[in-house]
Amino acid sequence: MSLAAKPIAFAEPVPTLSVKDAVSIIVGIVVGAGIFRTPSLVAGNVTSEASALMLWVAGGAISLVGALCYSELTSTYPHTGGDYHYLTRSYGKSVSFMFVWSRITVIQTGSVAILAFAFGDYASQVFRLGEFSPSIYAAFVVVSLTSLNIMGVRHGTRTQNLLTAVEVFSLLLLIGAGIFLAQSGVAPTDPPETTQGSSSAIGLALVFVLLTYGGWNEAAYISAEMKGRRDVARALLIGIGVITGLYLLVNWAYIRGLGLSGVAGSDAVAADLMRKATGEGGALFVSLLVAISALTSANATMFTGARTNYALGRDFQLFRFLGRWQRAGNTPTNSLLVQGAIALALVAIGTATRNGFATMVEYTAPVFWLFFFMVGLSLILLRIKDSETRRSFSVPLYPLTPILFCASCLYMLQASLAYTGIGALLGVAVLLTGVPVLFLARYWQGRHQTET
Repeated sequence: MSLAAKPIAFAEPVPTLSVKDAVSIIVGIVVGAGIFRTPSLVAGNVTSEASALMLWVAGGAISLVGALCYSELTSTYPHTGGDYHYLTRSYGKSVSFMFVWSRITVIQTGSVAILAFAFGDYASQVFRLGEFSPSIYAAFVVVSLTSLNIMGVRHGTRTQNLLTAVEVFSLLLLIGAGIFLAQSGVAPTDPPETTQGSSSAIGLALVFVLLTYGGWNEAAYISAEMKGRRDVARALLIGIGVITGLYLLVNWAYIRGLGLSGVAGSDAVAADLMRKATGEGGALFVSLLVAISALTSANATMFTGARTNYALGRDFQLFRFLGRWQRAGNTPTNSLLVQGAIALALVAIGTATRNGFATMVEYTAPVFWLFFFMVGLSLILLRIKDSETRRSFSVPLYPLTPILFCASCLYMLQASLAYTGIGALLGVAVLLTGVPVLFLARYWQGRHQTET
C-alpha cells in the first residue's frame, strides 16, 4: 500500500535566509546552557588540564566530521524536512515516519523543554516566582517563542541574530575574566590530589563534550530556505569553527581561573569564575548569561523543529493540517502550535518529577543518537542508490568520513543508554507508540485514496 499522499496545493517556503542567518541559528542552538555545566563533569574525568582541553578539540573534530557529511546531504537534497527527507529517500516512509514522530514527541520538543527549564533555573536566581518558579518560567518561554515564530520568519531570525550576538558577547566576557585572572597573577585552585584516567572515564568525559556540541545538524531543516545551494555547507563549517574556538577559550578561562580541581568541584563553574574575578555581581551576571543562552537555543530549536512537522503534513494525509505554510509570515503555523503544545506537556512532566532539566535530558538522548546514526548511514546508501544525482559538495575521504561519523553515533547511543535512568525508558516508550500511529496513518492514507 502506498504511503504517498495526494499532492496538496500548499504554499512553498521562500528562500530568505543568508549564511549569516544560518550561522546564527547553528551557534545559537549549540552554544547553550551545556557549556556552563558540562566542563565540570569533563574535568572530573581527566588527569590533566591538557587532556581536558584536548577532549574539547576532539569534540570539535567529531562535529566537523558530521558537518561534512551533512554538507553533502543538504547541498544535494535541500528540503525543509531535513533528516526526515534523507531517511525517506534511504529507507522509505515507515522509517522516516518513526523519525518524525520521535522529533515531534521526544527529540525536538524534549530539547525545547530542556532549554526552557535551563532558562527557568537561572532566571529564578535573578527573580524567583515561588515554589514552581523554574516551571513557570519554562512555560512562559515555550508560549512566548511559539508566538514569536508564528509572527513570521523575519521576526524569528532577527530575534535569533540578536540573541546569538548577546550570547557570544557574554562568552567573550567570560574569556576576558580568565585573561584578567591570568594577568593579575591570581593563582588557580591547587591541582587535585586524585584524578581519573581510565578509558571508561575518558569515554564518559567525551560523552559530555559531544552532548555540549550537539545541535549543529538542525541546519538541515532550513536548507530549502537558504538563498544559495551550498550556503548550508558554508554555514555548517563556519559555525563549527566558531563554536570550537569559543569552547576552547571558555574552558581555558575556567581552568586558568579555578584550576582543574576547582572546575571539577563546581556545580556552577561560570558563576564561580566570575565570582572570583569580579565578586557577587559577576555571579549574578552569569545567571543572566545562562538564561540568555538557553533562550537563544530554545528559539533556534523551535524554529527548525516546526519544519519537520511541516514535512510530515506534506507526506501523510492524517497529518495534513501540519503541512500548511502561512504565506503572510512565511512560517508553518500549525506545526509551531502542535510543537508548543507538546513542549508544554513535557514541561508539566518535568515539573511532576521535580527534576525537570535532568529528566528531559534522559528522555531525549537515546532516541536522538539512534536516528543520528541512521542519517549518517543514509549518506552511504544514497551514494549507492542515487549515484547519478549531481553533488555540488562531496564529503572528502569518502567512505571513511561517514563511517567514522556513524561509529561516533553508535558510541553515543550506547553511552546514553548506559548513563541514563528512567527518563530514557520513557523516551523509548513514547517512540514505540509511533508504531500503531504509523498503521493508523497507512489506513487513513488508503481510505483517502479509495475515496478520491
